[in-house]
Amino acid sequence: MQGQLEKMRVILNSPVEYQLPLGDQRVPLNRLIGQSIKLKFTGKITCIHCQRAVKKSFNQGYCYPCFTSLAQCDMCIMKPETCHFAAGTCRDSTWGEQFCFQPHIIYLANSSGIKVGITRQTQIPTRWIDQGAVQALPIFKVPSRYVSGLIEIAIGKHVSDKTSWQQMLKNNVQPIDLPAKRDELIKTCAPELNEVRQRFGEQAVELLAEAQPVDIAFPVDHYPIKINSFNFDKNPEVSGVLHGIKGQYLLLDTGVINIRKFTGYEVEFSV
Repeated sequence: MQGQLEKMRVILNSPVEYQLPLGDQRVPLNRLIGQSIKLKFTGKITCIHCQRAVKKSFNQGYCYPCFTSLAQCDMCIMKPETCHFAAGTCRDSTWGEQFCFQPHIIYLANSSGIKVGITRQTQIPTRWIDQGAVQALPIFKVPSRYVSGLIEIAIGKHVSDKTSWQQMLKNNVQPIDLPAKRDELIKTCAPELNEVRQRFGEQAVELLAEAQPVDIAFPVDHYPIKINSFNFDKNPEVSGVLHGIKGQYLLLDTGVINIRKFTGYEVEFSV
C-alpha cells in the first residue's frame, strides 16, 4: 500500500484499536502485532491544508505559509491562555468561533505520571489515547478554549502539563488515584477557580463530580527498554517486528516512530 500518512485513527476498546491512514486507505494494525512491517518514505511531502508539495513540513503536516497564517497553527493553540480573539487579531475569526468557542474539558491523565490537560469535548477519549495515557479523568467542563487554558495554568502550578514520551513508551507508570488527586487540586486551586468563576460566571466552570476514571489498555506485547526513535528525514526506511502501538507511536523491535509527526509524508507500507 502507498499513500499520505495521517495520524492513526483509534477506537477505545480493550485494547485500543488502531488503523493507519494511507490516503484513502486504512490499515488495521492490531492484527499485525508480532509481524515484520516496513514503511518507506517516497520523498514526497504534501501540506495537509493547501495540498502543495513541499520539502519540509511544519507543525505536523503544514507548509510554511500555512503554518504562519492559519489559526490552527497559532501559538494560542499550544497556549490557550494567550488567546487574542477579543483583541480582534485572530488569524481566522470564523475558525476560532467554530473550534475555540465550544465546550472544552480539563482533565487529569496518567501517561508518564500525572498531568493536567485540556481538549475539546468532542476529542474525548481520542486525546487521551493519542497521549498514551493509561488512566484519565475529566474534571471540569468550560465553554471555551481560553477559559480551559486559564484553569490549566492554575492546576499546572501543582502537577505537570507535559508527558515524557520516553517514559510513556517504556510504560514506566504507576497507578494513580485520580479522583483523590482531583479533590486535592480543587482545594489547592480554589482561589484561582473562584477568580475564573467571578470573571466568566458560575456556570462557566462545571465540576464533573460524577465522572469516573477511564482505564486505557494499549495493544503492546513488549515495551522497549531503550528508546531509538526513527526519523524519515534522516532515514527513509523503517522496518522491524511490530511489538505494539501506544499513543501515536509504532513500537518496533528496531525502534519507535511517531506517526503523527510525519503527517503529510507519502510512504509505502508492506508486511
